[in-house]
This record gives sequence, structure tokens and C-alpha cells, in this order.
Amino acid sequence: MEYNPDIHHRHTIRLYGYDYSTEACYFITICTQEKKCLFERIEDGMMQMNEIGKMVEKWYFELEQKFPSLMCLDYVIMPNHFHCIIHIDNPVGADLCVRPDTPSVASLSKVVQWLKTMTTNEYYREIKLKHCASVKDKLWQRNYYEHIIRNAREYDEICNYIRTNPNRWCDDEMFVK
Repeated sequence: MEYNPDIHHRHTIRLYGYDYSTEACYFITICTQEKKCLFERIEDGMMQMNEIGKMVEKWYFELEQKFPSLMCLDYVIMPNHFHCIIHIDNPVGADLCVRPDTPSVASLSKVVQWLKTMTTNEYYREIKLKHCASVKDKLWQRNYYEHIIRNAREYDEICNYIRTNPNRWCDDEMFVK
């Protein structure tokens, strides 16, 4: 579908004025393009990942190497989306102009962009080409959902949501039959 400004009104879902490189825990959800079940299936309440799902998992844990001020916490890969919690703890006053040897400062958008780029590149290179599949399909939807975790109660609730997500798959709004 071609972009039509009369019906497509893009607006940001980010918190206005918030610095997404601020120390915090962030809950992130990234969906596959058109919510296609590319990462395999849920069977008996457990995710059965294919090689694409395992590739996403591998790159998720590579985030800590790329962004040393970031910690990868709870996560779940579902058939057509990915939930995770990351903790960003950037050093105060890290100015790359003053200290060019300082590792990349993590901001949420940089982190998600890097994860999507690395997984998409491998998806095209290793997965789709290996299976002679069409390269025109995209792996991820354009945007992502984020939530700033504000306290320990919220953190516990989101961890529980992530851990029990495969058990609720048939009730999930992203469930595609």
C-alpha cells in the first residue's frame, strides 16, 4: 500500500521529552512483518524455535558486546514477535568527542536499530538465500513497542508476562491461525 497522508497519520509512540539513553529498564516488543510466524510455533506451552528464531536469540545476546552499558534481561521469542527487557546504564558524561575510544552509548532506538539490522542481514544472507526464498520479504515491522519500567512491581509483572507468554499464545492478540 502506498503512503497516503490523508489516511496514514504517523505519530510517535515515544514519551515526549524523555531521553531513551537514560539509565532504566525497558520492555520492548518487536513484531515480524505482517505478523508472519517466522520463528516457528508454540507446542504444549513451549516455544519450538527454528533457525530464524535461534538467530534472533543469538543477536539479542550480542547486544551486550556492542553496547557494554546494556544488560540483556528476560526475553521470549514467540512465533511472530519478540519480547525482551534490557537495562541501559550509560556512564555519566560520556562524550564521544572528548573520548573517541568510549564504546557506543546505548539509546533505545540505537539498540533496536542495531538488533533489527543484524538480524535482517543474517536473515537475508543465511536463511533466505540458503533456502532460495524470495528476498523481497522483510523480517521486521517498521516500528517497535517500548515501555519504561518504573518500579520493581512493574518489573516483576512484565517478567511474569514474558515467562508465561507461550502459555497464552492462543489468546494472544498477535496469534495468527
